[in-house]
Order: sequence, then structure tokens, then C-alpha cells
Amino acid sequence: MKTAVAFAVCACVVILVCAAVEQKSKNCNEVRTAYSSKGFNINDVPNKGVHGAHLKVCPEGFSCCTLEMEEKLSQQSRSDLKAPVSQLSSNLQNTFTQRHQHFDQFFKELLNNAEKSLHDMFVRTYGVMYVKNAELFKHFFHELRRYYASGGAAVHLDTMLADFWAELLERMFRLVNVQYEFTDPYMECVSRHTEQLKPFGDVPRKLRLQLTRAFVAARTFTLGLALVPDVVNKVSTVSASPSCVRAAMKMLYCPYCTGQVALKPCKNYCLNVMRGCLANQADLDTEWNNFLDAMLSLAERLEGPFNFESVMDPIDVKISDAIMNMQENSMQVSQKVFQGCGQPKPTFRSRRSTKDSSFPGRFRPYSPDARPTTAAGTNMDRLVTDVKKKLKHAKKFWSTLPETVCVGERVAQGDECWNGTAKSRYESVVMGNGLANQVSNPHVEVDITKPDVVIRRQIAVLKEMTSWLKAAHSGNDITFDNEEDGSGEESGSGCDSPSCDNDDMYFSTPLPVKPSMVSPEKTSSSGVRLTSCSLVLALAGLTLALLAPHTR
Repeated sequence: MKTAVAFAVCACVVILVCAAVEQKSKNCNEVRTAYSSKGFNINDVPNKGVHGAHLKVCPEGFSCCTLEMEEKLSQQSRSDLKAPVSQLSSNLQNTFTQRHQHFDQFFKELLNNAEKSLHDMFVRTYGVMYVKNAELFKHFFHELRRYYASGGAAVHLDTMLADFWAELLERMFRLVNVQYEFTDPYMECVSRHTEQLKPFGDVPRKLRLQLTRAFVAARTFTLGLALVPDVVNKVSTVSASPSCVRAAMKMLYCPYCTGQVALKPCKNYCLNVMRGCLANQADLDTEWNNFLDAMLSLAERLEGPFNFESVMDPIDVKISDAIMNMQENSMQVSQKVFQGCGQPKPTFRSRRSTKDSSFPGRFRPYSPDARPTTAAGTNMDRLVTDVKKKLKHAKKFWSTLPETVCVGERVAQGDECWNGTAKSRYESVVMGNGLANQVSNPHVEVDITKPDVVIRRQIAVLKEMTSWLKAAHSGNDITFDNEEDGSGEESGSGCDSPSCDNDDMYFSTPLPVKPSMVSPEKTSSSGVRLTSCSLVLALAGLTLALLAPHTR
């Protein structure tokens, strides 16, 4: 009887063991299918489970993995770890690459439209005389483009604008005083005091403020947009550490080796692995957010007082107003110059030549319908509104990467999940973000004393760009010459208010009272005399006609 009972018990045990082995053999069949779906050779997978003592990463005991399989799955885990981060980074890069292109194209087309508008209006109003002498304006727009492309290292805006008005005054002064001869030293006396004379009224001062703030803001903002994809590209390509790859292998593919191919990692388990793997990237977040806040702040300036479109669109009218002011006040300006720089020598011109140089009527701007269409098929408000949404969405991108990766089908909800050793509840505490919080990470060994060099460099780049953006917010341009002493030169309006109407940029030095005080050196208000960009302005003829009765 006892023998029969013992036999029955043994039979039951054998049946259960056989059933378990059979079941595990089936699980290996599932592993074969899953393993081959990854592109690996199905023959690498054993037909039946083997003991896992030979494995380096996954638990010992029954296993459907060989050491060769584990090595291949480790490489696969590296790719699987990188894939979601690369996808998220790629999306962010593409978003801001497109926005940079949109803004860059918009600013360039606005410049082209402004130049074309001014040229067409002066050609239409004044004809051949303007066409023959339009080089000054052509040079003006050329320098604006050069500044937009290369910044203060190529073009100092204040200097360029001062030279423009000085050259314009020189050209007009000769034309409205055609009955006199002027030496170069005499014209230097005139040019040197352009701002004090105020021959163009308040237009140069206001236009200087508007152009400087708008160009500094536009250029700096565009540089900021270009920086986003560059930083994302460099940071997202940082290689995973061996410890990170090992942890990813254990999290993603050790369930395969136990025959549980459908088992997903616990969410908190995934978070700990990803926060360990992305610890250096998370440390970028503080400067990243500061940079984005500075971009958003400057975007608001572009919507308001630093609006590039509102400055460039009517620039032709503003310059014309300056010329009108010179025309209307030419006699008073001339008298001030004669008093300060001395009486010039008279020359002789026939009334016929004076009348022949006259132009018809007062400058008339385009009607709204005749103006060029909006640049790039859009406008500043629409572009800024769109990019502000993208900037806000990009905040905390790096610190939230683990949460963004550990969602959906990549993890299991609840306690029926892979905890690193079995299908069970995950008990470990979730680590915080950043390098310093990984001291006790249970899955990834992180050396908190050795920050990643690439990421530290990008932190420095973001910090520097943030300082540029903040300066641009105040209307200033910062340029750094790294080839010399590395010191920065700051220029611009220095205005931090919307109006900036109190800026007093005029020279207080009085005009010289004797002709002998005129310096023989050929220097302009900027310290460098420009070569002649000949300009015969339309209104000169009208002025000459007005002066004709006084010169008979």
C-alpha cells in the first residue's frame, strides 16, 4: 500500500515537472519568435531553457538566453534606449530649425522690401538724378544686411548711421549752396557737427534708436532660434555609459531570458534607470530654462517697441522726412555753418544750370495698396505668437525626458511588472533628477565627480547666449572678440524703456567760431571719413530754385 502511494506521489511530481519543463520550452519558442523579430538569427535561441549561470547581466536559473544572445541584446538595448530620446530630440530640432528659417527669411525679405520701396519711390518722384546718385542709400542697406549677418564685429550700427547722416548732409549742403566752393577741410567742419546742427530734425535720433533696438533684437533672437537645434543635437548624441547600457539590458531584455517576452518594466523602475542614464542631460535644464525665458522675454519686445517690421516698413518715409527738414531749413543751417566754419569762396553758376537741376514737387510715399506685399507671406505678430508657444513647450525638456520615455507601451501599469529580478512590485525609491541625486541609484552607477564635458560646454554656451538675449532686451548688442583678450564690447542704445524718448545723443561741443579752427584732417564724426557716395537728392533742385532769387 505504502509502495503504491509513494509511486503515485512520484508520478505526480514527474508530471508537474514535465509540465513545467514543457511550459518553459514553449516560452523559449516565444523568445525565438521575439528574438528573430529584432533581426537576430533564430538559431541563437536554445530550443529549451538552460541554466543561466553563464549570463553576465540577467538572473541565474532557468533561461532562454545564451551568453551570445545576452551580448546581442545588450547592443539592442543601447539602440532601444537611444531611440525615444533621439526621436524627441529630433522633433525639437526640426521645430526650431523651421522657426529659425521662417524668421531669417522674414527679416531678410523685410530688408529687401524696404530698399525696393525707397528706391522705387525716389525713382518715380525724381527720375534720373536720383538713379545716378543712389549709391549712398544702397550702401546704407548693404551695411544693415551686413550687421544682420555678422553683427557688431562687422558693422557698428551707431557709427554706420552717424556716417550715413554726415555723408547725406555733405551731399545736400553742397547742392543747396551750389554758388559756393567748399574744400575738404571745410566739409569736415560741417560733417563733424552734423548732430549739433540738426539739419534733419529729430529723425536721425529717433531712427537710430528704432533701428538699433530692432536690429539687435531681431539678430539676437534669430541666433537664439538657431542655437536650440544645435544644443539639442550635441546633447542628444552623448553616448550612454556602460553601466547605463547594462541597466537598460536588464530592464528591457532580461524578461526575455525568463521566457516572459510580453512583460514590461515597472514605471518607477524605468524612471530610476532613465534618470541614471540621463543624469548629465538633466543638469542642463536650469540654464536651458533660463535661456528659454530670455527668448520669451525678447519675443515680447519684438511684438512691441522693438518690432522689426514696424521700423523697416516706413523707413523710406522717415528718411524722406529728414530730407524735407533739411530742405526747409537749408538757409538757417547754412548760416550756422558759415558763422562757425567761415564764409566760403563764391563760385559762378548760371541760373539756367540751377533751374535745370530742379525736381518736381514734394516727396509722396506709396499708398498702402502700392506697397510691397508682406514679407515671407506672414507678419511679425503671427511669427512671434507661434514661436512663443514652441518656446514654452520646450521648457523642462531635459529634466522631463525620463518621464517622457517611461510612458505608454514602454512600461507596465500597476504591480504586474518586471522589477529587475521577477514579475512583482517595484519597491525602490525613485531618484531625483540630475547628477547629484544619483549617488544611491540602485541600477545605474553614476560618477557624480565627473560631469560630461560636452554637456558642460553646452551649459556654458546657453549661459553666454542668455546674456546676449538680456542685453538685446535692453537695446544693447554684446560682441566678444575671442581672438584678442576675450573681453566684451557692449554697444547700442542702452534703453530699457519702451519709449526711450529721453536719450540725448547730441554733441554739446559748440561749433568753431573761426575758419582757422577747421581741422585739415579728413575725419568724420565716427573718426573715419567715408569715400564719396554721390547723392543728388530730388529736393535739392527745389531748394536751389528757392535760393536762385538770392544769388542773382
